[in-house]
Amino acid sequence: MTNTDKLKLSENIAVIAGIFSITVALLLLLNFWQVSKNDPIESKVLVALVERLKDDANNEELKNEIRNFDLLARKAYFNSQWQVKTGAYLLLFGAIVLAFALRVFYSAKAKIEQPDTVHENEIVSRILAQKGIIIVGAVVFIFAFGASFATVNHLNYYDVQTEVAEAEITPVDEVIEVIEVGEMPQQAAETTEQNSPIENGTPETLEAVQPETSAQENTAEKKLEVVVEKEAPKPSVSTGVTMADLQKNHNSFRGPLGQGVVSHKNIPNEWDGITGTNILWKSPIPKHGFNSPVIWGDKIFVAGADKQSREVYCYNRADGKLLWTGIADNITGSPATLPKVTEDTGFSAPTLTTDGKRVFAIFANGDVIAFNMNGKRIWAKNMGIPDNHYGHSSSLITWANKLLIQYDTNKGGKAIALDAATGEVVWETVRKSKISWASPVLAEVDGKYQLILTADPIVAGYDIETGVELWSTECMMGEVGPSVGFSDGVVFAGNEYATLVAINPKDGSIIWENDEYLPEASSPLAHNGLLIIATSYGVLVCYDAKTGEQYWEHDVGTTLYSSPMLADGKLFMMDNDGMMRVYEFGKEMKLISENELGEIAGTTPAFSDGHIFIRGENNLYCIGK
Repeated sequence: MTNTDKLKLSENIAVIAGIFSITVALLLLLNFWQVSKNDPIESKVLVALVERLKDDANNEELKNEIRNFDLLARKAYFNSQWQVKTGAYLLLFGAIVLAFALRVFYSAKAKIEQPDTVHENEIVSRILAQKGIIIVGAVVFIFAFGASFATVNHLNYYDVQTEVAEAEITPVDEVIEVIEVGEMPQQAAETTEQNSPIENGTPETLEAVQPETSAQENTAEKKLEVVVEKEAPKPSVSTGVTMADLQKNHNSFRGPLGQGVVSHKNIPNEWDGITGTNILWKSPIPKHGFNSPVIWGDKIFVAGADKQSREVYCYNRADGKLLWTGIADNITGSPATLPKVTEDTGFSAPTLTTDGKRVFAIFANGDVIAFNMNGKRIWAKNMGIPDNHYGHSSSLITWANKLLIQYDTNKGGKAIALDAATGEVVWETVRKSKISWASPVLAEVDGKYQLILTADPIVAGYDIETGVELWSTECMMGEVGPSVGFSDGVVFAGNEYATLVAINPKDGSIIWENDEYLPEASSPLAHNGLLIIATSYGVLVCYDAKTGEQYWEHDVGTTLYSSPMLADGKLFMMDNDGMMRVYEFGKEMKLISENELGEIAGTTPAFSDGHIFIRGENNLYCIGK
């Protein structure tokens, strides 16, 4: 290529790149102006609908309209966010190409032996024109690039901290409040449990369990805090739960290890909450919450909260009697002002977990609390207020004497392990992730259990003993709500506006990928070569877990936030209206039954042999034959 050819080619590329960059810059500025004029978070239409709902609280059509409008608004917002990010990268690319083309152009022009004869005034005019174009272009570029970042980060400044700005937050290391340290000897524990007024059914069973406060206890607490700062936390003496224990119970969100598969048998297929068919009992839940039931032995646990208080409830599995109420109060570091939450998340969205000795709960203000199985408070602490524009919803899980917490907020992500017996921090790992509403899942990989977490933008596995990140795959985006599925050594993750992926947890490599049907809140269920996905707009889909090939789909025509569960060889899927559909778990779609609960219920069911336990909007139900 001759020097003249280089001159012409670079000139043409510079012109095209310049026009391209200016066009993208102007579009970014226009988008920024539109977003600044219309708040993407606070919709006047949505506010008006919510105001109407206050006057007509039982209008189910209006509730569905609000849910659908909110879903469309968030979809539109994240689509706009993606466009802005893409525009920023395109603008940067165009500017780089323009700069490179101009460099080549002037380099080639300098090699021409006979420069054109021009007058001095013409030279001055050209210099001024060139400087003017460069200055104007630079200004447009800077404003457009800055506007792109301002637009992308708009959601991060949703009004969470304004509600709590005046509250003083104590650092995590200083907020440990230990009410009881260590375990009672086994013989003494059994004696205490036998003599407990809770088991004897006395009136004291309905009283809230309150912590005692004294000068001596405060002194002991201060001494313990000093020890925590200076010494490494000591592991608990307990041997922890086993897989056999988990399979006999239902101790966490989505059952054993959080995978959505239970081993219980003789599960009922038909019931009717309106007529009472196969409803063995139902009990009112004092305070509202979106958490699901967990079960250990003859006890069932749920939580509830409002602006006044946060509570844990224990019910008798046999008859639904409320055995005790544990109140989460007087917790060191707990904020005086509650964070802002949305109505569809509330103050008690995370599901509890239990190891058979203790039951653990976490609330929207960052309070974590542990009670023993008879309702005595063991320890409590505040993890720091979650910077979350809907409200914290990541459920808890326990394994190997540790309480495992996914704490992904707008300020960044963390995985935390607390000693189950004392609440002391065993390890804390900072994650390269953004906010997430997903919950932790445990998976056995090469004979060792990993903690699997998903968020924007990563799905990652962590060593349970040390918190070290073992692998990470960047494949998610947006508001990640679904937890992962796991089966046959493969992790399955998905989210709207991202993708559905099968990941090898040994190295983080992607096995296959699909983007036709994507979940928004419901978590994937994987088992025996099949993968089940539920979309928020009401489509249940079955895939081949090894290849991603679709086997069947069923459009139920209503919102699906609950997660699918496999029990007794059948697939159970609850919709947000309280209708549970039961399917055969197979490569062909076979609907066995449709069962009405009689009230709204978007939670995930829990199981024991012969029974299903469902949390409705107001009541806890036991279903059996």
